[in-house]
Amino acid sequence: MGLNETPSGERVHIGFFGRRNAGKSSLVNAVTGQDLSVVSDVRGTTTDPVRKSMELLPMGPVVITDTPGSDDEGQLGELRVRKTKQELNRTDVAVLVVDACAGLAPADRQLIDLFQEKEIPYIIAWNKSDLIGETEKEMLSQAAEADKALFVSAAKGTGIDELKEKIGHLSQNEGPKLQLVGDLIHPADIVLLVIPIDKAAPKGRLILPQQQVIRDVLEADAAALCVKEYELREMLDKLGTPPALVITDSQVFAKVSADVPPQIPLTSFSILMARYKGMLDTAAAGAAAIEKLRDGDTVLISEGCTHHRQCDDIGSVKIPRWLRNYTGKKLNIETSSGMGFPDDLSPYSLIIHCGGCMLGEREVRYRMKCAADQNVPITNYGIAIAYMQGILRRCLSVFPHLLDIFED
Repeated sequence: MGLNETPSGERVHIGFFGRRNAGKSSLVNAVTGQDLSVVSDVRGTTTDPVRKSMELLPMGPVVITDTPGSDDEGQLGELRVRKTKQELNRTDVAVLVVDACAGLAPADRQLIDLFQEKEIPYIIAWNKSDLIGETEKEMLSQAAEADKALFVSAAKGTGIDELKEKIGHLSQNEGPKLQLVGDLIHPADIVLLVIPIDKAAPKGRLILPQQQVIRDVLEADAAALCVKEYELREMLDKLGTPPALVITDSQVFAKVSADVPPQIPLTSFSILMARYKGMLDTAAAGAAAIEKLRDGDTVLISEGCTHHRQCDDIGSVKIPRWLRNYTGKKLNIETSSGMGFPDDLSPYSLIIHCGGCMLGEREVRYRMKCAADQNVPITNYGIAIAYMQGILRRCLSVFPHLLDIFED
C-alpha cells in the first residue's frame, strides 16, 4: 500500500443488500459508473460479496460491496445468506435494493430489522421504478419509512445522483471519529517514534499505524522524530529537550522501556490504534485474563489483515512464545486473519487481537461484542505484550482513566 492510498479501515463501507434479481448488481454498476458486478437475468448470479475500493463523490474514499441475494435457497444458498449477514458487521451505510414491481418481501423486512438491530443507517432503493406508475409509487411509499425511500432505475439511470447524495449524508452522520494521538500532544512538541527495521518490516515503506501516527503528529503541529530501537538511547542523549511522548513498536517494548527515563510518557502504536478503534478500555480490562490461563486452554490470536507471515511473525510466533514463557502453561494457540474471525468463540479462554488498522471501527466493535456476548475476554497485541513485560501500568499512564481499570 502506498502512502497516498486510503486504507480500507478508513473508508466508508457501503453495502448493497436485497433479494435475488432485485437489481443490486445493476444498481452498484450505475452508482460506481463501472462494470463492477456481473449482471444477468439468472437469479443468484452474485454468489459472493464483491468489493471495490474507490473514490465516490461526494463521499470520497469508499468501499462498495455487492452481496448475494438474501433469499437464496438450498445448502449453498444458506452459506451465501450467511456471508451476506456477516457483511453487515463491517457496513457503515446499507442500501436495501427492492424490486419496485414486486414490493417488500419477508426477506427484505428481515434485513430492515437487522439494519435497525445493528444501528446501521440505511436507504430503501426502489429499483425498476420506471416500470410502475405514480399510484404504485404512493402505495410503496406507505409500505416503509418515506424518509428512507428513494425511487431509482438502474436501467434508465434515474435517481442515481440522488441516491449517492443520500448515502453521503448518512455516512457523515456516523458520529465523531475517535482520537489516535493528536489530542495527547501540543504544538511544537517532539514525539519520538521507535520503528524497528528488521526482516519482518515491509520493504520500502512503513506499516499503516506508523504512517497514521506520523500524519496525526504533524496535523497537531508537533514534530515526529523517527529512530530505530538501537539508536534510541543516543538520540535521547542528543535531544536538548526531552520528548513529550515516546511511541514504540510493541515488539521492542522491553528495550525501549529500559532506555526511556520513567518521567517520559511511553506507549505503543498498537495501543494507540486500539484507542482509535474504540477497543482500548476493553483491551486493558481483558489483559488480566492472561493470569487465569491454565494448561490446555486455547488462545485465539486474531489479525485484521492477511499479510505474508515471516519466520518470526509477531502473531503466530512471538506472542505465543511470550505467552507460554510468562504463564508457564501448555497452551493451544489458534490464529485467524482478515475477515476470518470465528462466529463461535466458546472454545477460547482469551482473544488477543491486533490493532485493527485494516478494519473499520464498526467491525472492531462487532468483534468486541461477540466476545462480550460469549463471555470471552479480549485484549490487544500492545496491551498484552506490555502486560507480560511488566510495563502496562506505565504505558497506560498516558490515559489516566485506564489506570483504575488496570488496578481493578
